[in-house]
Parts: sequence; structure tokens; C-alpha cells
Amino acid sequence: MSGLVKRSVTLAGHRTSIALEAEFWAALVACAKARGMALAALVAEIDAARTSEQGLASALRVFVLRNFSCR
Repeated sequence: MSGLVKRSVTLAGHRTSIALEAEFWAALVACAKARGMALAALVAEIDAARTSEQGLASALRVFVLRNFSCR
């Protein structure tokens, strides 16, 4: 597995950085493309749905795990 890749996004008007493995970023990009939406919009949707106890990076990883099946 690769190291962490940081990306900056704007969520609710605030800039934040997220560090995920390249494989998770690739999976999120694929999910966004399949849904016909921008990556930033998907990240915002996942952010809005997470609980206050869950970190954003964790929420993104869990989203990928729940939306990708083994092939």
C-alpha cells in the first residue's frame, strides 16, 4: 500500500486537508465519477452524513469499503 496523500478541500466554507492512501483517493474518484459528481461534492456529502465522533478520513475510508465490493 502506498503512503498518505494529502488533498485540500473546502467543506461548509472552510478549507481543510485530508490525508488518505492513494488507493482510497482513487476509489473515491471512481465513486464520484460513477455518480456523476465532483470529488469535492462527494466528500462534502460524506462529511455531512458522518457523526461527530467519526473523523473525516475514517468516514471516507468506511464509505469506500461500503461501496466497493470484492471482484
